[in-house]
Amino acid sequence: MKIAVASGKGGTGKTTVSVSLALSSSKPVTFVDCDVEEPNAHIFFQPEMSGSETFYLTVPRVVEDRCTYCGKCRDICQFNAITVFGKTIMAFQDMCHSCGGCFLVCEEHALEEARREIGRIEWGYSRDIKVFQASLRVGEAMSSPLIKAVKKKAGNDQLVIYDAPPGTSCPVINTVRDADYVILVTEPTPFGLHDLKLAAEVMKELGLSFGVIINKAGIGFDKVNAWCSENQVTLLAEIPFRKDVAEAYARGIPVIDVISGLKDRFGKLLKELEK
Repeated sequence: MKIAVASGKGGTGKTTVSVSLALSSSKPVTFVDCDVEEPNAHIFFQPEMSGSETFYLTVPRVVEDRCTYCGKCRDICQFNAITVFGKTIMAFQDMCHSCGGCFLVCEEHALEEARREIGRIEWGYSRDIKVFQASLRVGEAMSSPLIKAVKKKAGNDQLVIYDAPPGTSCPVINTVRDADYVILVTEPTPFGLHDLKLAAEVMKELGLSFGVIINKAGIGFDKVNAWCSENQVTLLAEIPFRKDVAEAYARGIPVIDVISGLKDRFGKLLKELEK
């Protein structure tokens, strides 16, 4: 089973929930930190890393001696990574999404395959939890290919938990699209509710089952609970707003080690989702 933990807003507690789920499981877990721009789950797991690899995208390199400047490669590229004007052709590798279309349409074989590094994948163990994470190369703009790569590396032979990046754009969609269930984490604030609605619309558009966990509950804004009730969205759990939880989080201590009984609640939630 694959469970994705996401939200529309950053800082709501996705990592808090995803780490807690993994630590509460009675079965072996594969944990995948898909927030490749800022992976931080390792702070809580402290895994012993056993392997790593650099991830590259295949990009075009122009061989001008063979080029007839027909412009077919330019026309098929939806990202303007190749331009042709007159007897000049230029390939902008940083803009290439590695779809491979330009290689297919070039009858003169005037494009060679080159590689561009976009990040690094690491993996290791923390007790019965196999942890995968990826780090995007500094200055790199495209995280989606790296997210796909780390998910592929992790596989799906047991319970897999995806810790998604914030927002509702391509990186999140690539994280959640093959999940069996999505947990949307929100906070009881106007901003939290606004972005929860956006995330819920994305899940509906993708046809994914989802429920909501409210983090920092009890700060006085109850419209998130009302929205869940009005829209028949399952409220899975609430994590109370407490100072000792924030202090523990800052020291890399999971919330289930602070709030009594929370580990059992997350364990029961996993069993319910499996059913």
